[in-house]
Amino acid sequence: MLIKIYGSAIHGVAAQTITIEVNVDTGIGYHLVGLPDNAIKESSYRISAALKNVGYKIPGKKITINMAPADLRKEGSAYDLSIAIGILAASDQILAEELQDYIIMGELSLDGSLQPIKGVLPIAIQAKEEGFKGIILPQQNIKEAAIVSGLDVYGIQNIKEVIDFFNKEKNIDKADLDIRKEFHEKINQFPFDFSEVKGQETAKRAMEVAAAGGHNIILIGPPGSGKTMLAKRVPSILPPLTLKEALETTKIHSVAGKMGIETALMTVRPYRSPHHTISDVALVGGGSYPQPGEISLAHNGVLFLDEMPEFKRTVLEVMRQPLEDREVTISRAKFTVNYPASFMLVASMNPSPSGFFPDDPGNTSSAYEMQRYMNKLSGPLLDRIDIHIEVQKVEFEQLTEKRKGEKSEEIRKRVLKAREVQQQRYEDLKISYNAQMGPREIEKFCELDETSVDLIKMAMEKLNLSARAYDRILKVARTIADLEGSEKILSPHISEAIQYRSLDRGFWNV
Repeated sequence: MLIKIYGSAIHGVAAQTITIEVNVDTGIGYHLVGLPDNAIKESSYRISAALKNVGYKIPGKKITINMAPADLRKEGSAYDLSIAIGILAASDQILAEELQDYIIMGELSLDGSLQPIKGVLPIAIQAKEEGFKGIILPQQNIKEAAIVSGLDVYGIQNIKEVIDFFNKEKNIDKADLDIRKEFHEKINQFPFDFSEVKGQETAKRAMEVAAAGGHNIILIGPPGSGKTMLAKRVPSILPPLTLKEALETTKIHSVAGKMGIETALMTVRPYRSPHHTISDVALVGGGSYPQPGEISLAHNGVLFLDEMPEFKRTVLEVMRQPLEDREVTISRAKFTVNYPASFMLVASMNPSPSGFFPDDPGNTSSAYEMQRYMNKLSGPLLDRIDIHIEVQKVEFEQLTEKRKGEKSEEIRKRVLKAREVQQQRYEDLKISYNAQMGPREIEKFCELDETSVDLIKMAMEKLNLSARAYDRILKVARTIADLEGSEKILSPHISEAIQYRSLDRGFWNV
């Protein structure tokens, strides 16, 4: 008897429905075809033990299982439940009347219980789009799948529950989740606040400008000056995620298996801080079976690279293209995968190998050592970072001051106001904030008066700035003007934007 049952495969951050055809015929043998990987080939052992432990068995006949489309490689252990139910239906051990209405996925343990799987959200979205009535998943995954409205989501703990459900011997309760309520309840929950940062008013201002325009920023300062502390608080002043952005972000984390059991939807912008020993594949994504990297996990959020010069140069250089295109393309012989990577880069570094500025008492680095240290960061990469800001050592009086600094909530209000201006400006374009402007938008929205032109011309000549650095200055100046509610970019805005190009000035290099 031939039975068709449906599962799903992840390709990039999207899902593709897989038809699992199970044919039980006279003879002996177990044949699994359709480009399954080793984890799927081993499923027969898990299925056999699981069925035996719940009172069923694999029939002693010739079983042929085809996973279509046959030219698409299938990966992982999430097809255990689909194959097991297909075998039972094809051997008349369960009723098969409603199998075609459901996507069925789950990894089996030997006692018949189910383990959670990856990529549930894109699977549920695809099931809804293709008109399936519902989806049957491990209990641990139901919150994530329940985000998709109009789809019946059934969470199970043991394969026996699925068998009884199709045999109409027992009902399974459908998952019920008010996604909008949960989203709005958690959207403003942050573990860190800018009011906890002592001093560093100049750095805070630079952070505000960066958040308002979505600009990349690098913090340069000695150890203990608060660079990491500032970076951790950036998500608290960024605009809250929209529901669309939350779904995009959740899909990526779901595919990577980074969603917790209690988490249904990403409600705050992600903050990723990889260690400097990370490989280029781990950062941008890829591998034999491509997975999202750290820059995709930071999509719609913040990627913090602490002590940036300590990262391998090859790792940093592979970021150049994603910083411009805001997506990562991973190509293999038979397929290409695109992962979104629209993130705000926040980096930090010491001014020298010893950790101090040239005029600090603790500096022991020679001019040659400083130059060699700085050369770890290429010019093209630094050109892609809009704001370079010095973070000075915090004085004792500032550390012991009782007065609290400005709260993240207050800074965020100004950032939101500036972002609203940008959204109105770009409503007919495919961009939403200043950092995304291309040459055409810069020419249209960054007009300068004569004084500003003279100022930026002098800066270009004196600092030997590249054309890309010139564009960055205009973008940052546009953001500063937006924060002040000015339609035109004025010379004070240009002047402040030039001050945010510390590394171009070579202020400690000899």
